[in-house]
Amino acid sequence: MDKARPIIILKKKGGHGGHHGGAWKVAYADFVTAMMALFIVLWLLNSSKQVQEAVGGYFKDPTGTSRKVGSNMQGAGENFVLTRDNMPKLKEQLQAAMKQMTDFEKLKSHIDMTVTAEGLRIELSESASGTFFNSGSAKLNSDGAELLITLAQELSGLPNKLSIERHTDSQPYAPSATYGNWELSADRANAARRVMQSNGIHSDQITQVRGFADQRLRKPDAPLDPANRRISVIVQYIVKNNDDDDTERSSSSETKHSATGEK
Repeated sequence: MDKARPIIILKKKGGHGGHHGGAWKVAYADFVTAMMALFIVLWLLNSSKQVQEAVGGYFKDPTGTSRKVGSNMQGAGENFVLTRDNMPKLKEQLQAAMKQMTDFEKLKSHIDMTVTAEGLRIELSESASGTFFNSGSAKLNSDGAELLITLAQELSGLPNKLSIERHTDSQPYAPSATYGNWELSADRANAARRVMQSNGIHSDQITQVRGFADQRLRKPDAPLDPANRRISVIVQYIVKNNDDDDTERSSSSETKHSATGEK
């Protein structure tokens, strides 16, 4: 009769250096992702409103084809053509951009935007102590430079042409002076042009730089008022193509009637 075979049980000794599985990797990846999300949120909270809208617009429309808010269009945008119909929209965009400026609360009473027959007129008026230019100088101060840079960045994507004007008050220079209000107004208008062209405005986008001295006072009854000292940026209209077609058709029709003797 065969003897029963002995049963041998092998016990494996436990050790601290063995393999623990991959669960820790998943936990670590979740931790890193959470930290990255936290840093992104903190960055967005401290960024400008324009950046916040751009990031939000991307998640709403990643392709950027609906409103193009997620793309960096600098406010007005490359596909935005300024006409009489959409002028209020540009005005709102510029006002929103200016509110992000450091000293906007101090400057807002010196900024005025009006819709005119020529286009959107953006006027920056001086105070008695000088708001945008150093007193008696064509050199822009920090507030004036920041505001013009903001305007340049917002308007650079437009196909519209721009005009820049500078006006002075009626305070005369000394009779023996070789430099006067005409020279000052022209020099300040050119200083504004240089800043804007250095910050996004194309060289052929500005078509006119005008220095009017004190010939177009904002307050004719108070010719020495500091508000007469102002710089104006005019965004000129672009006439729609269909308006041009209507004009051509009307001109053609009038020529035809004239040739046939009709009235």
